Amino acid sequence: MTDRYDVIVIGGGPGGYPAAIRAAQNKLSVACIDDWQNHDGSRAFGGTCLNAGCIPSKALLESSELFHRAAHEFKAHGIAVGSPSIDVTAMQKRKAGIVKGMTGGIASLFKSGGVVGLQGRGRLLAAGGQGDCQVEFTGADGAKQTLSAGSVILASGSVPVELKSVPQDGKRIVDSWGALEFDAVPARLGVIGAGVIGLELGSVWQRLGAKVTVLEAAEDFLALADRQLAAEALKQLRKQGLDIKLGAKVSAAAIDNGEVSVRFADGQGEQSAKFDRLVVAVGRRPFTKDLLAEGTGVQLDQRAFIVVDDHCRTGAPNVYAVGDCVRGPMLAHKAKDEGVMAAELIAGRYGHVNYEVIPSVIYTAPEIAWVGRSEAEARAAGVNVKVGQFPFVASGRARAMEASGGFAKIVADADSDRVLGVHIVGPMAGELIGEACLALEYHASCEDLQRTMHAHPTLSEAVHEAALNADKRAIDTLNR
Repeated sequence: MTDRYDVIVIGGGPGGYPAAIRAAQNKLSVACIDDWQNHDGSRAFGGTCLNAGCIPSKALLESSELFHRAAHEFKAHGIAVGSPSIDVTAMQKRKAGIVKGMTGGIASLFKSGGVVGLQGRGRLLAAGGQGDCQVEFTGADGAKQTLSAGSVILASGSVPVELKSVPQDGKRIVDSWGALEFDAVPARLGVIGAGVIGLELGSVWQRLGAKVTVLEAAEDFLALADRQLAAEALKQLRKQGLDIKLGAKVSAAAIDNGEVSVRFADGQGEQSAKFDRLVVAVGRRPFTKDLLAEGTGVQLDQRAFIVVDDHCRTGAPNVYAVGDCVRGPMLAHKAKDEGVMAAELIAGRYGHVNYEVIPSVIYTAPEIAWVGRSEAEARAAGVNVKVGQFPFVASGRARAMEASGGFAKIVADADSDRVLGVHIVGPMAGELIGEACLALEYHASCEDLQRTMHAHPTLSEAVHEAALNADKRAIDTLNR
C-alpha cells in the first residue's frame, strides 16, 4: 500500500467497486476502501447488495420458487414428485456459496485490474495543503494511516431504517439481512413494509410454507408505480396467499413467551397480531455516519444524504459521491452507473447518467418492473397520452410456462408517438424491461417497436403487442 493514489474510493458496494475498476481501466492508480463485515466476522467487498441484499435474496427467491412450483405446478405438467420437502440448511448453504463466489470475484477483479483493495474504515479529511484530497484509513487491526489522492469517490451506501417502536433482537425481530438468515421456516411471519424488500422477503418464506402478513402504513400499494400495474400486482400477490394489509400503521412490537406481539391501527381501528418472526423492512437510509471530518466542504442534507450535482460532484473540489448515499432511488444499477460516470469524469472522459431511464424491478412471482413515466405522471404533465396493453394470458410462451398472470403496458405521447414509459407485471418482467430501457434511451416511438421483429413464441412479444395495441393494431389481443 502506498500513501498516494490518483483515486480513492470509499465503499466497495455496487457504486464503489465499479468506480474503482473503471478508474483503473482509465490508467489511474486506485485504492478501494470497504468496511463490510459479515456476521461471522469475515470481511468481503460487495456491500449490502452482494452480501446481504440483491444477490442472497435472489438466490432464496429462486429456491423458494422452485419449491413452490414442485408443490403446486408440476402436476399440471404431468410430473409426479409426491409431496416435496425443504431443507433450509442446504438452501442457505447454496445461497452462501453464491454470495462467497460473487464477493470473491470482486477481489479477483481488483487484483487483475490493478485496484488496491483495503479492508477497513475510510474517512474523508479536510484537504491538505498540496491540494490533494486526504483520507484517513483505519485498518481491521485498528491502525490508522493518512492517504492522499487526486480525487475521492464516496460510495458509503445505506443501512436499514429502524423503528423505535419495534426494537430488534436479531432473532425474533430482525431487519432484511436477518430475514435472509432464518434457519427454519417460521409458521407465522410478519413483515412491516410492502416495498420491494418486504414483498420479496415475504414471498420467499410464504412459498416455503409460512403464513405471511405484510403490514403497510400507506393506503396505496406501490405508490411510485403505475396505478394499473400496482393493482394487478396486488391482486396476483394476494391470490398467492400474501396477506397484505394497507393503511396498517404499526405502533409497537414486543417479544412475549417466544412470540412477537404487534399492535397496529388500520381502517377498522386498533388491531393486534402474533407472529413467530417479524421483519422490519420500512426502507433504507444513507450511511454517512463518521464518513466526513470537519472542514471537508462536503454537505449533507436534512436526511443525511450527500449533496451532489447531476454529475455526482460534491461541494468539495475533486470529491464525488454516488449510490445510496446521494439523492435518487436506492438501486444497485443506478449506483453502478454513477460510479462509472464519476470515474470517467475524473479521467477527463465523458460521463453521463440518464436519470429519466432508471428501471425498477421487484423479483416476486410474477415479477414487477417499470421504467419511465406512469400513465398518471404523463397525464399530469399535460401530455396527450395513448396507452397500449397486452395480457400474458394471450401469450403462448407464458401459458406454456403456467405463468399467464399480468400484462405489459406502454404509455406513449399520442402526438409524437414517443414511448414515455413501460410497465410490466408478469413472468420475467425484470428481463423484459431491458428492451424498454433501450427504447426510452433512444427515444423510440411505438412504431419503432411495432416494426421490430420479435421471436415467436417469446415473452418479449408482449412488449411488441402492447406497442401495436397503442394504435389499435394488435394481432393477438382485442384492441380497445
